[in-house]
Amino acid sequence: MKAHDSLEVSDWIRRWSHLVPAGARVLDVACGYGRHMVWFAARGCAVTGIDRDTDALAKASAYGHTVQADIENGPWPLMQQGPLQTFDAVVVTNYLWRPLFSTLLASLSPGGLLLYETFSHSHARIGKPSRPDFLLQDGELLQRCAWLHVIAYENGFLNTPERCVQRIAACAPGAPQHDASAPRTPALLWLE
Repeated sequence: MKAHDSLEVSDWIRRWSHLVPAGARVLDVACGYGRHMVWFAARGCAVTGIDRDTDALAKASAYGHTVQADIENGPWPLMQQGPLQTFDAVVVTNYLWRPLFSTLLASLSPGGLLLYETFSHSHARIGKPSRPDFLLQDGELLQRCAWLHVIAYENGFLNTPERCVQRIAACAPGAPQHDASAPRTPALLWLE
């Protein structure tokens, strides 16, 4: 079973999810069976998951709204009828499709949080994925997120399970747009 097939939450997502307040709109890209959807739904977030696997989405739909789409070979499904939908947080783990990167960043609301974790090029020495198309080059994630405020970034080897990853927690410019009646989290100071 692959990591995204289980419901075990990524340590990176768990570590930075306190920056996503209850009531936030969260997009989980390539959500699989919904391991991060269930995590954020339990934290009071409105969650949307996108994946092409209908069997996985059948399970993920228990945790929020799901969208079945082949995001590598078709149009972005969250802007087919009107403007691009935006989210307070966009979550991506173990997935890389470079042509989609600008769309993912544009899907962040002002002050929205990007939580991204995927394999780096050093992972090819360990196992799959090993194709360069699916592996980040050194510093690539930082470079692609250059216009965001980077809260945390890691690039290195993890041993459980063995993998080489890059991961980032970064905020889009602008003040977060949350319900004024919702409790505020003091975990992040927004500077304009």
